[in-house]
Amino acid sequence: MRWLLFWRPPYLLRRVIVNLTHDSTEAFEGLVWSYRGGWLTLRDASALKAGLPPSPIPGELVIHRSNVAYTQVLP
Repeated sequence: MRWLLFWRPPYLLRRVIVNLTHDSTEAFEGLVWSYRGGWLTLRDASALKAGLPPSPIPGELVIHRSNVAYTQVLP
């Protein structure tokens, strides 16, 4: 199980949509910049809410993996 400590997502430097566990109507889209210690960092991110246009988020967005329900990799 030691390999889990060094696991990196295969979608590093790809655009993704991250869906959160606590709110099924909210998600974030962005470029996966890094994944360290369970923290996922997105750059050029936007907040996605059902029925609303995407809202750009300035700077970087950091999300802990315990808050991620699933991640969709965009083509």
